[in-house]
Amino acid sequence: MTDAPNILYYGDNLDIMRRYVADQSVDLVYLDPPFNSNATYNVLFAEHPGEQAASQIKAFEDTWTWDLSAEWSYKNTVEAGGQVSKALQAFHTLLGPSNMLAYLAMMAPRLVELRRALKPTGSIYLHCDPTASHYLKLLMDAVFDPRNFRNEIVWKRTGSHNDSKRFASIQDTLLYYSRGSSPTWNALHAQHNQKYVDSHYSHLDTAGRRYRLDNIIRSASMGPRPNLAYEYQGFTPPWGWRTTRDKLEALDADCRLTWSKSGVPYLIRYLDEMPGPAMPSLWDDIPPINSQAAERLGYPTQKPEALLERIISASSNEGDVVLDPFCGCGTATVAAQKLGRRWIGIDITHLAITLIKTRLKDSFGLVAGTDYEVQGEPVSVPDAQTLAATDPWQFQWWALGLVGARPTEQKKGADKGIDGRLYFHDEAGAQTKQVILSVKAGHTSAPHVRDLRGVVEREGAAIGVLITMQEPTSHMRTEAASAGFYDTPVADEAAKGWGSYPRIQILTVAQLLAGERIDYPNVEGMDRTFKKAPKAQRKGAEHPELPLGE
Repeated sequence: MTDAPNILYYGDNLDIMRRYVADQSVDLVYLDPPFNSNATYNVLFAEHPGEQAASQIKAFEDTWTWDLSAEWSYKNTVEAGGQVSKALQAFHTLLGPSNMLAYLAMMAPRLVELRRALKPTGSIYLHCDPTASHYLKLLMDAVFDPRNFRNEIVWKRTGSHNDSKRFASIQDTLLYYSRGSSPTWNALHAQHNQKYVDSHYSHLDTAGRRYRLDNIIRSASMGPRPNLAYEYQGFTPPWGWRTTRDKLEALDADCRLTWSKSGVPYLIRYLDEMPGPAMPSLWDDIPPINSQAAERLGYPTQKPEALLERIISASSNEGDVVLDPFCGCGTATVAAQKLGRRWIGIDITHLAITLIKTRLKDSFGLVAGTDYEVQGEPVSVPDAQTLAATDPWQFQWWALGLVGARPTEQKKGADKGIDGRLYFHDEAGAQTKQVILSVKAGHTSAPHVRDLRGVVEREGAAIGVLITMQEPTSHMRTEAASAGFYDTPVADEAAKGWGSYPRIQILTVAQLLAGERIDYPNVEGMDRTFKKAPKAQRKGAEHPELPLGE
């Protein structure tokens, strides 16, 4: 096991956590697992100029079925005994061998592992919707102890809309639990209400800063304090001051005191230095990611970075470890990186891992293998062969990820000879151009090259690339060479042949693992394959305080 982030893991999070995440090594867990809403999610990639709709690919099915796998998970958890066993048995009595029970049976051992990984001061936030939140809360009680329940946070994720024969469902739930009785906690504050600001901070200084006047002397109800009874600037309060002489002098030197016409002193409190009210458990100030949002990547379950930044800021400190076992497009990892935390991300699809690697590079300039680790991906040809044999779709996504391409729809027989695409511009204002990719894990021959050439011509693509496990034959190379070159209208000094690129290219898995890439006009800033994540600015905590107190 290791406790040395930053790491992305590809694989089943239950297996990854058991094998690689050490006991009490994590400070904060955020998880946003599939909700059991019987939805099939398609990853909607960013649209690019010249196309009406984005390509889609089924990333995962948010549907759980009571099958042998679920029954096995249920049986193992029940036989382990304890409160979690009792909870699952109660769910079985209530729900029977249903899809919801399958979901809970799959979640139970994962929550147990997450508790093991948390430090005594650690916290966990489980993000869910009303479909299963009531069951999950009982399950969390069983795993973490009801005494460690902290909050049920409601996030208003959308505006009101029409729901048939019920009130509009517009919120998600965040179940916040701690591992122990003293979790890491940094109090957060909401924005001041404008009516409160207008009524309480009605003064403006010469620089336009809002302030209010506060009492600096003790009231009769507070009772006398001999040690705070002293004369200052010719004024001696009857019940004493509310602070010591040295602090009062410091406030005066900082121009924080003002004197009324009657000679009574007041403390100046600036609005921009005063925290707002304590952050409530109803979060209606973080909008969902709309179609115009700069951070929108097109991933269907993508959450706003502001949501994760609030969670991470409240329940961890700089240098702490944040774990997301269902990391999807990596919002938790990005927020953790931005806030100076270390992180561990786990996902079961190579598509998600590719998206996260792209996002980390765009946002922070981080490079996999240099700035963070990626484990579980093939690193050799035998690894790739094993992946291709066990899961052809994951092999295809992984191979396309090596060259930064995005997959096409995952529908058997519907790809029309296209497994992936790259998009680029090589002249300002011109039409988006594309590279067509075909991935072959098995036997390849010259007809595969001819087929790819036909697809390139049919689609009007600039270049076609065949990714193969095998070394190409001489006939395949001849067939590729006969397709000629794509000549870019823009001179590219880095290009072989000064702006000319082979129209049909063949790359082996061994070449890709060795670092070779597609030869095309990948001009900086012109790549249009994935929506580029905005550059991130490192954030730091600010806790302004006024030196007033006894």
